[in-house]
Amino acid sequence: MSAQGLEVIDHTVELTHQWINELRERLDWSSSRDALRLLRVPLVLIRDHIGHGEIAQLSAQMPLLIRGMFFEGWTPAHTPLPDRSAAGFVSAIEAKMGDVLDWRGPEDITHVFRTLEDRISDGEIADVKANLPGHIRDLWPD
Repeated sequence: MSAQGLEVIDHTVELTHQWINELRERLDWSSSRDALRLLRVPLVLIRDHIGHGEIAQLSAQMPLLIRGMFFEGWTPAHTPLPDRSAAGFVSAIEAKMGDVLDWRGPEDITHVFRTLEDRISDGEIADVKANLPGHIRDLWPD
């Protein structure tokens, strides 16, 4: 039992740490803060490139804390984004990751995708990939 009687909060914190730790280990980074940033940035960009129904289905499989970050600042009327290029996707991530010393570029984005594959159902991953623009989908490893 939770010390505060809020098991749902304790559980989402635990799940969020599992997601962050898995990504940090894949990246071989020492900073959980940087790994969390890298998890959040591509997730938000994926959100901004897929339809609203798919966004809801994807988010339903996320821990509450990650889901909150996923939706933070979202303006549904502005999505999907008009720039649907892989270069624009990567550039947007690089702009947010620029001061992270361990950042290696698209290679690290692949680690985020692999982490999502481990944490989200195969069917939902297939749906997300099918809804991404082709050039961005091509960044996702087979």
